Amino acid sequence: MIPYGRQDISAEDIDAVTQVLQSDWLTQGQAGPRFEQAMAGYCGARNAIAVSNATAALHIACLALDLGPGDILWTVPNTFVASANCALYCGASVDFVDIDPRTYNMSVTTLSEKLAQASTEGRLPKVVIPVHFAGQSCEMTQIRALADRYGFRIIEDASHAVGGEYLGRKIGAAQLSDIVVFSFHPVKIITTGEGGMALTNDPRLGERLAYLRTHGIVRPVQTDPPEADRSNEDRHGPWTYEQIELGLNYRMTDIQAALGASQLGRLDAFVARRRELAKRYDTLLAGLPVTSPWQHPDTNSAWHLYVIRLRRNEIKLSRREVFDALRSAGIGVNVHYIPVHTQPYYQRLGFRAGMFPEAESYYQDAITLPLFSKMTDAEQDTVVSALTKILS
Repeated sequence: MIPYGRQDISAEDIDAVTQVLQSDWLTQGQAGPRFEQAMAGYCGARNAIAVSNATAALHIACLALDLGPGDILWTVPNTFVASANCALYCGASVDFVDIDPRTYNMSVTTLSEKLAQASTEGRLPKVVIPVHFAGQSCEMTQIRALADRYGFRIIEDASHAVGGEYLGRKIGAAQLSDIVVFSFHPVKIITTGEGGMALTNDPRLGERLAYLRTHGIVRPVQTDPPEADRSNEDRHGPWTYEQIELGLNYRMTDIQAALGASQLGRLDAFVARRRELAKRYDTLLAGLPVTSPWQHPDTNSAWHLYVIRLRRNEIKLSRREVFDALRSAGIGVNVHYIPVHTQPYYQRLGFRAGMFPEAESYYQDAITLPLFSKMTDAEQDTVVSALTKILS
C-alpha cells in the first residue's frame, strides 16, 4: 500500500531522541525551548510555544484571545473538526464561512458579505480562523483588512502549512494575524509524533499562551521578601510557583521537541520534494478527467496534501467507486474533509446540509492522492497509472 502520507525519520532524528532519553530530562528541560527558538527563527516570529498537539494550540489560542460564552468564532467547513471545536471548548458558539471554489480556502468574498450582514444584526465574530488547506495560505492581506474594519481577531490554522510562504514570507511569521498554529502529526510536513505549536508577535499573548499550556502557572522572579513579609517568607523560596489562571496541561515533552528540532533542519528539503512531486502530478494528470489543485499567485504551498476533484460528468464512476478501486490497487488515497457542519454533533447544534454549498460540492468530488517527502517517482507513476486505468 502506498499511503497518502508518511513520516520521514532519519538516523539523526533517532540520535536526537536517544540523547534526550539518555539525559536527566525527559520533559521541561532545554530541548523544548531550543525547538521553540529554532521554529520562531525559521518563521520570523517573536514567540513560539510548543504544545502537545495542534488542537491544544487552537484551544489555548482561543483562551488567550479571551474567547468565551456569548462570543462567536467563524471558520470554514472544509477542515478537521478541531478548527471549530476549539471555540466550543471555551463556551463560545461557532459559525462557518464557505470556501473559495479554486483554492478550497476561506472565500474572502463570502467572508466580506457575511461580515456586512452580521454587522447589521449585531452578531460579529470575536475570532476568525482561516485554515490554510493542503498547505496553501489563505488570502491573509484581505482577511487582515476585514479584521481591521470589523474588529475581530485572527488565528491562522496553519496545521498543513509549515514551510509554506505567503507574499514571500514564511507562514508562521504572524504578520497578518494574532496567532498562528502548526501541527506536527506524523502525516504533516515535519513531525514530533504528536505535537503542535502556537506562534505570535505579541509578547503579552506569548506569555499567556506559555502559562495556559502549563496549568496557568508562572514562576515569579525570586527576590528576598521585604522585612514586613518575613512571617510568610516560605512563600518566597526558590520552589515558588503561582497559578494565576485556570490553565491546562498541554506541554510538549523534550523527547518530542528533540525530534521536532532535528526534523526542522530538513524542513526546506521536505517541502522542496513535495513541490517537485506536486508539479509532477500536475503534468502526469493532464488529460485525465480530474481537476488538479489551483495555486494562488500570492502563495507558495507547503503541499501537505495533493487533492484532485473528479469531473464526474465526464466519467461513469462515482467518487466511492474510484476511491475503492484505488484502495484495491494498493493506493492509500483518502478524503479531506467531510464538511464539519454535516457532522452529527454539529447537526444537533442546528447546522444542515445545503448551508455551505461550495464546501459540500468540493467534498463530493475530492480524493487525496499520496504525497510525502520520501515518495519516489516510481511510486507516483504507480498512483497515476492506477488512476488512469480506473478512469478509462
